[in-house]
Amino acid sequence: QVQLVGSGGGLVQAGGSLRLSCAASGRNISSYTMGWFRQAQGKEREFVAAILWKGANTNYADSVKGRFTISRDNAKNTVSLQMNSLKPEDTAVYYCAASRNLALITTTHNYDYWGQGTQVTVSS
Repeated sequence: QVQLVGSGGGLVQAGGSLRLSCAASGRNISSYTMGWFRQAQGKEREFVAAILWKGANTNYADSVKGRFTISRDNAKNTVSLQMNSLKPEDTAVYYCAASRNLALITTTHNYDYWGQGTQVTVSS
């Protein structure tokens, strides 16, 4: 079992930055694909970013490409999401997730473990 705890959310003005972190416990996540998803009120959960176990390969949703950066520290069992140039449409609950699938997967059902979510609110 892998337990994931996300943190770093908050309220920020448009154009600002936030850094989300996800700490894993219960198992070393160095061999897992890690992802970030988000869910806005009344909408389905959507893919944001993913990173392979080595950290060299990443994938981003078009809506965040060039603004968000996913990274991981396998020694610390953590994954982060640096969010810059935030927009009001980025407002959502953000979830980190872990998958045993060794690919840059973007679909929720391919992830095995989920964090509890952290709220990000971007004001205009």
